[in-house]
Amino acid sequence: MSDRILARHPDPAKHGTRIDAAKYHAVREAILAALADGPVAFERLIETVQKQIAATFDGSVPWYVTTVKLDLEARGEIERVPGQRPQHLRRIG
Repeated sequence: MSDRILARHPDPAKHGTRIDAAKYHAVREAILAALADGPVAFERLIETVQKQIAATFDGSVPWYVTTVKLDLEARGEIERVPGQRPQHLRRIG
């Protein structure tokens, strides 16, 4: 069995999801790279990550982007830009 990581949820009332650690790290790196130059709309983030990792990724990229995005929000690494519709995300720090 591969290593798994608990992807947390920013809402403390909701439970996290255990996912494959290698997939988590691949998606995390792609998300942080996509946000390096500033805020990005959520749908654009999914497209960018998909283009970057789809050739070598086994699984639903949009599902993993959503799961890892929520975890990064819970860990304080990224945040939603207030007042933006559709949802935009940016790195913290």
